[in-house]
Amino acid sequence: MAKIVTSQIRNIALLGHGSSGKTTLAESMLYLTKATDRFGKIADGNTVCDYDAEETKRGFSVQLAAANCMWKDVKINILDTPGFLDFQGEVLEGVRVADAAIIMVDGKSGIEVGTELAWEYASDAKIPKAFFVNKFDDPECRFNRVFTQLHETFGVSVCPLMIPMVDGDKVVGFINLIDLKTYVYDKTGAHTEAPIPDGYQDVVTKFRDMLTEAIAGTSDELMEKYFAGEEITYEESVNAIHEGIIHGQIAPVFCGAAANNWGVETLLDVIADSFPRHTAKKVEKDTEGKDIAIDKEGADTAIFVFKTIADPFVGKMSFFKVMTGTLNNSMTLKNLTTGAQEKIARIYTMVGKKQTEVDELACGDIGMLAKLSNTNTCDTLVSSDAIPAYRKIAFPEPFMTMAVAPRAKGDEDKISGGIARLLEEDYTINYENDADTKQMLVSGMGDMHLDVIVSRLKSRFNVTVDLKPQKISYRESIRKTVQQEGKHKKQSGGHGQYGHVRITFSPSEEEGLTFTESVVGGAVPKNFFPAVEKGLQEAMRKGVLAGYPMVGLKADLYDGSYHEVDSSEMAFKIAASLAYKEGLAKADPVLLEPVGELKVIVPEALVGDVMGDLPKRRGRVLGIGSSDLPGYQTVDAEVPKAEMQDYTIALRAMTQGKGRYSFRFVRYEQVPAAVAEKVIAAAKLEEEE
Repeated sequence: MAKIVTSQIRNIALLGHGSSGKTTLAESMLYLTKATDRFGKIADGNTVCDYDAEETKRGFSVQLAAANCMWKDVKINILDTPGFLDFQGEVLEGVRVADAAIIMVDGKSGIEVGTELAWEYASDAKIPKAFFVNKFDDPECRFNRVFTQLHETFGVSVCPLMIPMVDGDKVVGFINLIDLKTYVYDKTGAHTEAPIPDGYQDVVTKFRDMLTEAIAGTSDELMEKYFAGEEITYEESVNAIHEGIIHGQIAPVFCGAAANNWGVETLLDVIADSFPRHTAKKVEKDTEGKDIAIDKEGADTAIFVFKTIADPFVGKMSFFKVMTGTLNNSMTLKNLTTGAQEKIARIYTMVGKKQTEVDELACGDIGMLAKLSNTNTCDTLVSSDAIPAYRKIAFPEPFMTMAVAPRAKGDEDKISGGIARLLEEDYTINYENDADTKQMLVSGMGDMHLDVIVSRLKSRFNVTVDLKPQKISYRESIRKTVQQEGKHKKQSGGHGQYGHVRITFSPSEEEGLTFTESVVGGAVPKNFFPAVEKGLQEAMRKGVLAGYPMVGLKADLYDGSYHEVDSSEMAFKIAASLAYKEGLAKADPVLLEPVGELKVIVPEALVGDVMGDLPKRRGRVLGIGSSDLPGYQTVDAEVPKAEMQDYTIALRAMTQGKGRYSFRFVRYEQVPAAVAEKVIAAAKLEEEE
């Protein structure tokens, strides 16, 4: 294979709503460019990019996949991303290293939540965007309706390059608005070119005018010609589209049917001719937000690791982009995160799971390195300390939490080890061993994400677990001041046991135990004071209502008695715990629950739905404010943690997937009596079992 240079490279992320056809488009691109010799189908489980066992089983993408192909002497690196919200971390990895995005749109469904999110992701990454309206082999697809939605939602930069040629309800071909030619496809996906037939001039004129207006907006010179009524030449149009795409002034709209290879060759042509390459026009940032030069092919080498896969057979696979310089297989690079030196031995390019070893990769290219022991996602590896670390990917924080329980005893270590490996490749997973509830907690982006985690624990690490609801870490406290005696007296031959205390229990503002002593006359010797305090601290691990830890307790040892022979530290510890159990039951004990601060970012039109749901969760709205996202508002509230278990799913249902939220623990508050009764009853039932 001939050496690939930076100017030949195009890095394209395929984005869009779930089931819009991203993986099928990738399959078509690979097939038409002869990177593969068969056209895989999702239903058959044999596509190049959906090669993971979970993807084959479920019939949709759950992780980012990389593939590459050659077209018109240009190397196109395809980054196929999942469309479901639970896997948005994979999408962020793809757009981080892509130089442009193709947003897939279902020609029947039109704009969906995933379409808007894809535009947002690409806009945040400051990369050019294009649309491919798909599935025109379905007679229910309507280009005019979908294009109008795109134009109204995303603005005048959206312009058509291809439109379908419709006869009744059937698409009989496609019209290229630049060349003003038609493409008619046969059953094999091959096409013939022809002039535009009679009867289509009106629709061509309509969409051609939109294209001309968008072209004119790319420069002052073309705008003057447009308003003066002068014709914009073919060469000017082609050049304007090229420059407009690169600078984000034009978001071209293609159409076709990826499953039949319709319209894909035209898309490949425009990618090769007009999509941006890894040049100085793309601004990169370091971790401090400063600009970094990235187009110097002869400069020092730097690579950015954007994805990791913990493959149980191959080992750790690190996917990277060459940010500057050239990477070859004789280099040693320094990891700027860990400080470790990594010897580069084998460099691979990927087509799905197929690995091809290469000697070097040029600036801008994408590849994979295996078994880098000290390198993780978002790490920068450099050949010179003069290069700063590149900006890391800002992954969303997971808030849907469930407990994982092993089906087989003794599998806890296997679970922890397996999740640790999954954490290496998925930065949208959190894992915690909760000391209060004795549960192993895993957090993900949604129920589907958690289900994939459980499946991977089984398939990769041979450990079977069940997902169970997270137990809430309740607390107990008191509201009254009481005085209580505690006496431990036992005689059974030889030395006996004797401890006797009188303690005043009262509420405290401090979180734990505030222990004081006001004993006079030596009723309890000072050397037993620590034993009394320790006895109370140990007793506070279990409250008197439901066995939850006691907080906010003040205890004053004011009297007692002792025996010169039989008294001991153990006896006074037991006496203190007896006083605790009897006294706190009389001190108006209450149950406390964790309450958190909830911030919901939601479209303005849906604020009412979110506000209406919060009282059902015993939430208190603190205010409504503006958001950094246009058309969105932020709802601030405080909600008990116990009511947040299903909020990820509920918010998606309320907002059609457009809402997002964060939840942070703030404090403990008293549980309402009716709720407390249920919690106490459930705790006692669990203890009996």
